[in-house]
This record gives sequence, structure tokens and C-alpha cells, in this order.
Amino acid sequence: MSGNREVRQITDAKVLAAMAHPLRRRLMDVLRVHGPSTASALADRTDQRVGNISHHVRALADVGLVEEVPELARDRRERWWRLVDRSLRWSGEAFSDDPADEAVAHATYSLNLERHGGHARAWFTAADEDRDAWRETAFVAERWLHLTPEELGELSRQVVELLDSWSERAVDDDERREPVLVFGYGVPARP
Repeated sequence: MSGNREVRQITDAKVLAAMAHPLRRRLMDVLRVHGPSTASALADRTDQRVGNISHHVRALADVGLVEEVPELARDRRERWWRLVDRSLRWSGEAFSDDPADEAVAHATYSLNLERHGGHARAWFTAADEDRDAWRETAFVAERWLHLTPEELGELSRQVVELLDSWSERAVDDDERREPVLVFGYGVPARP
């Protein structure tokens, strides 16, 4: 495998089950934000023990979500890890033939939603000095739209393209940037 393929469509419930563990999901986020890391660096960033991190990184590697990067190692004992895919997608429909697989897909959706909401809640309850520079720019956007399934698909494509354009833009290395999570859900719902 080669690191950072574009988008991986997940169709294997074992992959979703590996992602459904909160620490594994967090490790993937750390790798996405900070790039390749050793288990020691991941342990420092997540306040976990190295042995625990190694176990969970191997579980992610077993399903092809992370891979070893031997060219970064300074010696035979040092192991570096990176995400295999830049982005992951899955549809609950792909797992609807098997109730157990469908339950895993729903649990993974739920975990992601909880993580995203948790990040937003943490920011809104952070100390004022942590939020001052961001007060005028952090946003919550919400709209009720009347759409067909095809229109929702087009909106989804446009949002992903917009986010891709921001993540792939050239940046000035002289300016300090903080990780910013931007997430959105477009789902049929009733008010």
C-alpha cells in the first residue's frame, strides 16, 4: 500500500469495527492532523501508555487503515506509522444485508457524531483566553433545505470540493495555524 490515497470507500465491517473504538478513531485524527508518528509521539499526544498505543495502532494496521513507514525510522527498533487514506467514506446501505454489519456501521456513525459534537462542545466551553482569537471566525451554520436525493448528493459533492480546496491550498509557513475541525451532516429530518 502507499500512504495517503485519496478517498477509500469502506465496504468491510471489520474496518468499521476497528474505527468504532474511540482511541483508535482519535489516533487516526492525530495522524491526520500531525502526519506520520511513532507510538511514543502518539502516546504523548493522547496521554496514553506506549504499549496501549502500539496495540491499537497494530489493530488499525491489521485492517489497512494505517501502515508502517520504515523510511522514517532512525534504527530497526523505531517504528513510524501513517494513515493509508486521506479520507474515508462508508454508507450504512453497504452493510444492510447483514444485521451485525449494519449495527457496526450505525455504531461508527454514532461514534463520529459524538466525537464531532464533543469537539464543538469543548470549544464553546473553553476558557476565554483560548477562544479570544477565534471568537469572530468560528461558526455554526445550519439550514433547513428542501432537496431531492440527487440534490443532496450534489450539495455533498460541492461541500467536499470546498473542503478539499482549503485542505490542499498552498500556505505560508511563516504564519502559525491551528488544527480546525470542519464537519457537516446533510440528512433527511423532521423539525
